[in-house]
Amino acid sequence: MPALLTLDSLALTTPDGRELFSGLTLTIENDRVGLVGRNGSGKSTLLQSIIAQRAPQSGSITCTASIGHIQQVPIREGRDVANGLGICEQLSTLARALKGDLQPDADIDWDLETKAEKALARSGLSGVSLTRPLSTLSGGELTRLATARLWLERPQLLLLDEPTNNLDMDGRAAIVDLIASWRGGVLVASHDRDLLEHMDRIVELSPTGCTIFGGGWSEFANARQAAREAARARLASAEKRLGEAQSAARSRQEKKERRDRTGKVARASGSQSKLFLDAQKERSQQTGGRDAALASRQIEEAQAEREVARQQVAILTPVAMELAPTNLPSGRTVLKVDALTYQIGERTLGPWSLDIRGPERVAISGPNGAGKTTLLKLLLGTLTPTSGTVTHVTPTLAYLDQHVDHLTGDGTLFEAMIAGNAALDNNAARAMLARFGFRNRMADKPVSALSGGERLRAGLACVMAADPPPDLLILDEPTNHLDIESVDILEAALNGYDGAILVVSHDQRFLDAIRIDRRFNV
Repeated sequence: MPALLTLDSLALTTPDGRELFSGLTLTIENDRVGLVGRNGSGKSTLLQSIIAQRAPQSGSITCTASIGHIQQVPIREGRDVANGLGICEQLSTLARALKGDLQPDADIDWDLETKAEKALARSGLSGVSLTRPLSTLSGGELTRLATARLWLERPQLLLLDEPTNNLDMDGRAAIVDLIASWRGGVLVASHDRDLLEHMDRIVELSPTGCTIFGGGWSEFANARQAAREAARARLASAEKRLGEAQSAARSRQEKKERRDRTGKVARASGSQSKLFLDAQKERSQQTGGRDAALASRQIEEAQAEREVARQQVAILTPVAMELAPTNLPSGRTVLKVDALTYQIGERTLGPWSLDIRGPERVAISGPNGAGKTTLLKLLLGTLTPTSGTVTHVTPTLAYLDQHVDHLTGDGTLFEAMIAGNAALDNNAARAMLARFGFRNRMADKPVSALSGGERLRAGLACVMAADPPPDLLILDEPTNHLDIESVDILEAALNGYDGAILVVSHDQRFLDAIRIDRRFNV
């Protein structure tokens, strides 16, 4: 059986010519392959190049399969659900046949409506009408609709770009079911670690090289950790070698100085002939010159080895974020919600009652459309409740949505820090950015040029610079647009935070990693 997709020595670049990756060779048959890499590494560009059969910068793309795909940002093509499923013409043909307007030999799928209903149900859209306007569907529902279309069309190769973004737990389960049950090939770009666990192979894209790992997420994570430990060991070895070279050079220099002092004493005493002493001095100078040249070469080689090792550690090791301590007492109430409701048309959300005390970590749970984001807006005061009360007992809180919308404009990151924290002087602002990995010229990077992970780090840096630092963090789907490395960084930072956390997230691994204390169901 020929391969469904073959990538041979593939290289892709950005429109301005920056190399994304090179040397990717991959064959996909009836297996499941995950694409990972930092934001901007070329995952989406690769999928779009395959779909459009776009000529790469070098290498080749050969696809012999029919392709179905789900985009990272769902689109609203067409008028209604039938349009979204791509079956409008077939439904029209079926309707005409049922009226008797077509010849008996016409190509008619008499079971089309039943097949569509089953595909919608399997994708978590049970009972949704084919005439429902697409404008009434949420982003998560549009992704489910795209999944239902795949079940109807059954292409040979699936190309999925972050398919679980914006999906609740049931929606994520529907994507996992799609991939696990698919009889063709699957290539999926994702940072969803639960989804990646179901892969047969994982491909990591990087400007420094593309690596293919056998197995799913656990095997990839183990290999990544081993690579980091090996890089740190190489750095330790290089630093030891440099230290030894420097020590040997000092020892040779000290021996030469002792010999020189002995020669000077002998020359001054007149106990030995001048001819002998001159010859001895010349030999000492020649030996000292050779030793100095050897020591210099050994030190330069050791320094070069250490620099290569340092760069490798920097590539493999995530940037760390340091969240300032809040010293929040365990018994203090930071947020109190009492019988809160909100009216949307004829629908009433709530009532909700919630207390958060001390450094509790609470996850808001519920399906798409249940009102999680509405509840956050009520807590933040951007919406007025129909009834009930919200009491912010804590004097300081910070809110971060998945897009970090408080970082706007065309200014630099340093300017955004000053704008949000007027009390900081220039040195303090740069020091705060450095604590979040934005050192030296990185602080002058335009906000508009930040990647998803950089944007979240920058947003946290700006809100944590408050004095006093916020003792309640409210997070809305913080991992949605982050690459895996950025999720690791965020998890490590939140684990070191001693304040309270209220978070909306469907990423179960993330919630487990930050040690959620309890769930609040809406």
